[in-house]
Amino acid sequence: MYGVRCTIYEGKSLMRLNVCFVYLLPKSTLMNAEEMKDRTKGFAISIARLTESIQDSTINKPYKSQIIRASSSVGANYRAARRAKSKADFINKLKIVEEELDESLFFLELLLEFNKSIENSIKEIYREGETLLKIIVSTIVSVRNNRTSYN
Repeated sequence: MYGVRCTIYEGKSLMRLNVCFVYLLPKSTLMNAEEMKDRTKGFAISIARLTESIQDSTINKPYKSQIIRASSSVGANYRAARRAKSKADFINKLKIVEEELDESLFFLELLLEFNKSIENSIKEIYREGETLLKIIVSTIVSVRNNRTSYN
């Protein structure tokens, strides 16, 4: 599979030059839909295990409940996107995944504020969530621009 990286250069004369490089992607950097399905499921499992390690309190209990719902929704809606009936349906379902990932990240931030003792665990899961979010957003942009097929 090939990748394309484009850069826009602007000179002093306000002339814009769009330069694109085509390169061969190593097989190890490609992620198929099945691997993404596993990663979204793993994200939900990691968060569920994390919440089990967090003490229930007036603050933690609702945050834990909400993050479990949001993170499990990531995987469920990604699976639904894979069964989309059209390009528009695929994009709409991925937008839900994007929203649920963002919500999961928000609640990880809140849990971190009140549970500094497990900062490393939270940050590790947060990084995976950010990575998944970047992949989903990139996929949405690519599909919208017809650079890749859906499901």
